[in-house]
Amino acid sequence: MDKKVNSPLIIPTMRYENAKLAIEWLCRTLGFEKRLVIEGDNDTVVHAQLVLGNAMIMLGSLVDDDYGKFIQTPNNLNGVNTGAPYLVVENIDEHYNRAVSEGAKIVMDIKDEDYGGRGYSCIDLEGHLWNFGSYNPWTD
Repeated sequence: MDKKVNSPLIIPTMRYENAKLAIEWLCRTLGFEKRLVIEGDNDTVVHAQLVLGNAMIMLGSLVDDDYGKFIQTPNNLNGVNTGAPYLVVENIDEHYNRAVSEGAKIVMDIKDEDYGGRGYSCIDLEGHLWNFGSYNPWTD
């Protein structure tokens, strides 16, 4: 799966209290695929890479380490998110229907946007906000 990458490249990173469960949910509900999962002690995930098309996120278990001092899950912050990924998907209606059928908490229903495209937002099982749409700012 080697790809030539234009630099710089941004890959969102996230922490989850139950990273194993989150990985399964993200794959089943939002269509991600596992690229790499490194498990740690005590049922934790040290590092995981999930892909959706040519997009990637990295995630791991919420642990008290050097990086963990600077990051929390939204569930630990009364549901507050300070950032949220936006992913461009080809068939937004199909993606939305899959998320709904798998029980994703839709917080902004699917709609046509004034600036073009169509999109929706949902919350995952630990409170992370996700945005999906057909609008591609690189090409639209």
